[in-house]
This record gives sequence, C-alpha cells and structure tokens, in this order.
Amino acid sequence: MQVHRMAVGPMETNCYIIADEKTNEGAVIDPGADGSLILDKIETLGIKLQYILLTHTHYDHIGAVAQLKRATGAKLAVSEEDAAGLTDGRWNLSAYGGSPVEAAEADILLKDGDELLWGRDGKQSIQVLSTPGHTKGGVCFLCGGELFSGDTLFAGSVGRSDFPGGSMDTLVQSIKTKLMPLDDGVRVYPGHGPTTTIGRERAGNPYIQ
Repeated sequence: MQVHRMAVGPMETNCYIIADEKTNEGAVIDPGADGSLILDKIETLGIKLQYILLTHTHYDHIGAVAQLKRATGAKLAVSEEDAAGLTDGRWNLSAYGGSPVEAAEADILLKDGDELLWGRDGKQSIQVLSTPGHTKGGVCFLCGGELFSGDTLFAGSVGRSDFPGGSMDTLVQSIKTKLMPLDDGVRVYPGHGPTTTIGRERAGNPYIQ
C-alpha cells in the first residue's frame, strides 16, 4: 500500500491519500482543507478514489470533504457518533471561528469493528477502531501495518480533550485498550505532526505509561 501525506490548511492537518499498488484504487483520510491541491495530487497519482474516510469531524479535518465528494463521487464514511459534525458548525467547532464549515451527508456510518474492503478485487481491508476521547465518536483506521490515528494519538502526545464531547480519561482508555495491543512495528500516521510507531509510543509516550 502506498501512503502519501499532505499537510493542509492553517492547522497543517495531515491528510493521507492511500492507494493499492496493484489496482491504484484508494482512499483519502481527513481532507481538512486545500481541496484543489488534494484533487491535483489524486489526479497526478492516477488514483481511483473509493472512499473519503474521517477520523472525526472537527473543521480542520473535514474542510475539503464536499469538494472531493462532488469531484470524485467517493463514498464518505464517518462514525455514527460524529456524523452530526458534518453539517453542524457548533459540533465541528467552525462556528466559533466565524466561518462555519459544512461538509456533506455521510454515505457510510461506521462503528467499532467495521471493515471497508477496497483494492485488489476488494480483498484489502480497512479496519475501524473506535477511539473516543478527543471527540465522542473518534475512530482510527488500521490498514495492515499502518494506523491512521487522527487526533487520538500523536508522536509523544495525545489529542486534546477539552472540546465538547472530549474526555482525557476516555481518550487514554481508548489508546490503551484499542491501540496499545497492536504490534510494536505498526506505523502510526497522526492527524498532526510526524509519524511514529506503536512500539515507540508504548515505550515513551508520557500519557499512557
């Protein structure tokens, strides 16, 4: 699987484009802004976009959703608990900045343990891990040895929990029960900042010791 990272918008949110090397089918994870740049990258790579996947629905992770969905027809997938943030500026926090963001209606409502099939004749799997705490319905996406953690787990840190629906106790519990059981070698692609690994965070992340 190919992973392409783009830091988009003023918050430098990590948007990931993943693609199956055999079929070039793929998905985009957390297209937070700069929709035209993301579309240009998808076109340059020749990717046939199947899914738009959201780890949560804060405005800096959904700002380009509507543009990408219109342009590609890809299916939009988000957790059922966070779906309200697609169209509610108070939920996604954009209303407090004076420029409310509305994305699009979800095509797929995700829950813990769901699998999305893609690439290689539909035999590649994206597993959904429910990891609330940063938001009520935050999720991570596990694709083989690659984990897309959104704002749940960062290199050396964890996501904020002081927004509506957030809870530090819940967040740490989510990380300990859903992410720490993964193999040390699983590479973590967070919503902001550099990549890391489960092993590195298990050994040194002060929030989960």
